[in-house]
Amino acid sequence: MPLDHRRVRGPEESQPPELWGTGRKDEEDVEDEAPRDPCALRPLFARAGLLSQAEGSAYLELSGGTKVLCAAWGPREAGEAGGTGGGQLLCEFRRAPFASRGARWRPGTAAEREAEREAAAALREALEPAVRLSRYPRARLAVSALLLQDGGSALAATISAAAMALADAGVEMYDLAVGCALCRSPGPSAPWMLQPGEPEERRAVARLTVALLPALNQVSAVLGGGQGSPPEAWAQALRLAIDGCHRLYPVLRQSLLRAARRCGAATATTTA
Repeated sequence: MPLDHRRVRGPEESQPPELWGTGRKDEEDVEDEAPRDPCALRPLFARAGLLSQAEGSAYLELSGGTKVLCAAWGPREAGEAGGTGGGQLLCEFRRAPFASRGARWRPGTAAEREAEREAAAALREALEPAVRLSRYPRARLAVSALLLQDGGSALAATISAAAMALADAGVEMYDLAVGCALCRSPGPSAPWMLQPGEPEERRAVARLTVALLPALNQVSAVLGGGQGSPPEAWAQALRLAIDGCHRLYPVLRQSLLRAARRCGAATATTTA
């Protein structure tokens, strides 16, 4: 068989690259050695107005690996199925095949479709109280969320990013819906942890995700479940989540203000 001289021949013997690594420890072991403050929020990066193909968009990233991209469209005519009342809010949630560690998420499976439907329903439940749907009769608003990487607190990050995308699209809203997640590890004295990472969520026996309208101090959604926690513990978790949402609110507002300034500067430059 003739040789292909356009290809570079590899070595006859090779070793796995792990042999030349720096001895990096597993993420769970690192977190066990240096536990963080349960009431501390993870650093957050948010930016609005990234996608030119959408009327509104937002990207949100949490320290630890969670990355979510949201886009919003509307209002558009809902057609005959829209009814005569207020507008409709349609939410879509998709998960990238490479979003989680380990084996890839298999797209198109029944488990995947069910998980995405549940996440989309939770997203709609959290966003509907924030949007003034009565101002858009016989109209339709659409929100699409793509989870690029799941590093923990994915649903809470998606709620915040979707609310930012709607605001960036110019949709009339009562307030931004801010999401905050908590989880509780096994043990009678284990505390609730704000914005848990993926390893912490994997070990948790109870989880809670809260969506809040901070300016109105109104809870728009409470999602969660678990076992081994008395009612007083759930009440404490709700208070912690509300406090976390209030602390995240200024960051999201500043991101929207920066996006509005960029849009205004671009419009002024084009006009000139």
